[in-house]
Amino acid sequence: MNNWQDYVRRVIPYTPGDQPNKPNMIKLNTNENPYPPAPGVAKVIKNMDAGKLRLYPDPKIKGLIEELANAYGLDNDQIFVGVGSDDVLSLIFLTFFNSDKPILFPDITYSFYPVWADVYGVSYERPKLDDNFMIVKEDYYKENGGIILANPNAPTSIYESLDIIEDILIHNRDSIVVIDEAYIDFGGESAVKLINKYDNLLVVQTFSKSRSMAGMRIGYVMANKKLIKYIDDVKHSINSYTLNYASILAGIESVKDKEYFENSNKKIINTRKKTEKFLTEYGFTFPKSSANFIFAKHEKFKAVDIFGALKASDIYVRYFNHDRIDNYLRITIGTDEEMEELRFFLKKYLNR
Repeated sequence: MNNWQDYVRRVIPYTPGDQPNKPNMIKLNTNENPYPPAPGVAKVIKNMDAGKLRLYPDPKIKGLIEELANAYGLDNDQIFVGVGSDDVLSLIFLTFFNSDKPILFPDITYSFYPVWADVYGVSYERPKLDDNFMIVKEDYYKENGGIILANPNAPTSIYESLDIIEDILIHNRDSIVVIDEAYIDFGGESAVKLINKYDNLLVVQTFSKSRSMAGMRIGYVMANKKLIKYIDDVKHSINSYTLNYASILAGIESVKDKEYFENSNKKIINTRKKTEKFLTEYGFTFPKSSANFIFAKHEKFKAVDIFGALKASDIYVRYFNHDRIDNYLRITIGTDEEMEELRFFLKKYLNR
């Protein structure tokens, strides 16, 4: 082996869901929104001044931050915007998780957390969720180098009440606590209301799910001004020009159209209820979902077999071959028509 290979940083990378591209497929595996973004997004992209693409984008992302600040009742310097919430979370790991104590996150959660920890050399522990996939808050009372919790959690879809979140904050005044709210707009109350009460709280959200803009890569974190300044300093030490010109314009238009945003989310929630109904009728069980997906298992049929049969028919859901959840399928909520196709397939498959 050549000597240089001794110094390569080697990690097990995050594995995203399949991204097939087939005609007439039904893609319910990556929690994308089935509806287009707000109409103003397409309009502003179409009318965009292409000549400005020769210039660097605004490094302060001022216009988008102002719209978000107005929407959440925060000051501009309480918000940081990055290239998707994954970029924001990665910067948070790099900025704040530098203690010799382990950070804490659940054994079943977003599988990027251990990847970032490994990349940045951060030690971690993974307290087990209980048998109902709920957080045991007492597991987070011990000394730690930071805490990160997805709420609603992925892939379980479970929302923990703000009482639980605040209890964990109270018991961790000396640690940074990150609440990853990628799915908060589909159920539950955001921890944003706690930001001005707890100076160690960071709340991360994204445009990828509820705003139908996964392809534009916009994520953001809200916190007190000091924490945002720390993240901004690290970001500008790596790459000042991150979010591109088109994404900034599109993000502004998305935040402006509150009515479209709310109506789109209501459609997904209503479709989720219909899907829960037929899944129950067909013998599936699942936790109460507060996300744009359902985490379901069947008592008689193995998840891996159902997954394979669906894939063979160009219906894609997510299967995790991991301890404790290897008999579950994560099913993204699509349009009513897509979920009806899923229902029709499952009816035939389960009664074959």
